[in-house]
Amino acid sequence: MAMLQVHRAIAVALLLGAAVAQAQPSDNGVVVDVAGQKKGLYPIATPTAAEGDAAKEISTIESFDLSVAGVFKVLDPAAFLADLKGEGLGLDPQKWKDVGAYGVIKYKASGDSIEFRLYEISKGTAPSLTKTYKRAGKDVRTIVHTWCNEVVKYYTNEPGFFGSKIAFTAKGKGTSAIYAMDFDGANAYSVSRNSSTNILPAWSPSGGQIAYTSFMRSNPDLYVAPAGGGRPKKLSGQRGMNTGASWSPDGSKIAVTLSKDGNPEIYIISANDGSVIKRITNDKAIDTSPAWSPDGSQIAFVSDRNGGPQIFVVSASGGGARQVSFNGNYNTTPTWSPKPGKHIIAYTTRDGGTYDIVTLDLDSKTMVRITQNAGQNEEPAFSPNGRAIAFARAGQGIFIANADGTGNAIKVWSGAATGVDWGPAPRE
Repeated sequence: MAMLQVHRAIAVALLLGAAVAQAQPSDNGVVVDVAGQKKGLYPIATPTAAEGDAAKEISTIESFDLSVAGVFKVLDPAAFLADLKGEGLGLDPQKWKDVGAYGVIKYKASGDSIEFRLYEISKGTAPSLTKTYKRAGKDVRTIVHTWCNEVVKYYTNEPGFFGSKIAFTAKGKGTSAIYAMDFDGANAYSVSRNSSTNILPAWSPSGGQIAYTSFMRSNPDLYVAPAGGGRPKKLSGQRGMNTGASWSPDGSKIAVTLSKDGNPEIYIISANDGSVIKRITNDKAIDTSPAWSPDGSQIAFVSDRNGGPQIFVVSASGGGARQVSFNGNYNTTPTWSPKPGKHIIAYTTRDGGTYDIVTLDLDSKTMVRITQNAGQNEEPAFSPNGRAIAFARAGQGIFIANADGTGNAIKVWSGAATGVDWGPAPRE
């Protein structure tokens, strides 16, 4: 069957309900080139405190957060030479220098607070950053995420993404549900609460709502539900497809695929009442999977107008679209990096025998491969600061990888999943 026929068959089925140089420490502590010209990983040690009721939990969460931040190399505790009990919250710089650490994090947990200290070996025994958090009303995980965000901000002057959430479609036998979870896989819960097929979740910019497509009334209609779960509101119930929601940056509009006129096209609808504001594409081919750029000026989408499905970009006000993906014969599910001043998309590609995740800089035309020779991968989503990408791996679960292509992907959720979308940065 020709690719065009395959792609149309997918649409019909839906309608029917179917490495690395290390950066040297600087005097101000900021060692990461946020422009992305240096791909250095900063060696940091996160030793477990010698005492404290939450010591092991703190260390585990802290090590995980920093390992997926995209800027650190977390050192193996087995190599540590320091007398941790003797040091306490202090530091013997030479012992840590000898194991290759540039930074060391110490902490002390008491009954009512947790104190953290960040040391830079080049600066000696005085901590570069100190924070104390009250434990009353907060769990350990939330406190550690908050601290790790401070560490990321200190080194990069960018906000961290720890404490953010990921939404996805969890696939079961004959049904699928919309789930949300903490970015590290903790505290997963169901957003959609029906036994029908629910797909393609999309976070609102505020993080307070999730849009998704559901077949609960037979037709693939677009619903919006509170992000914490609850009664959904039908937003778009046009005849045929109402799929692939993407919110405008200000949250007032949603780009969506509608087939109400007989062919899947990209439209913009009101996020308030679902009324059609503008038709963006008008082509005899299938146009689907819209993704709004962070500055609101452009929409990326998938079309088979030139043969197999490829990524196109069009002005958010409409007009002519240009093809931007040219590798392989099957490219789908575009999503934009939120990095200011950048025009980078990630997408699913098949340019060999498997499906992989790549990023493409639309200005420089540089393509970076995020996955390779590791299963079937799809549905990428950038972290709120653009330093990491979450995606689904068929039959395995949801993974997080560095957005610059370095390091190994880390699994955060096990199970059959698709439709991954990463929510906004956590509120302070």
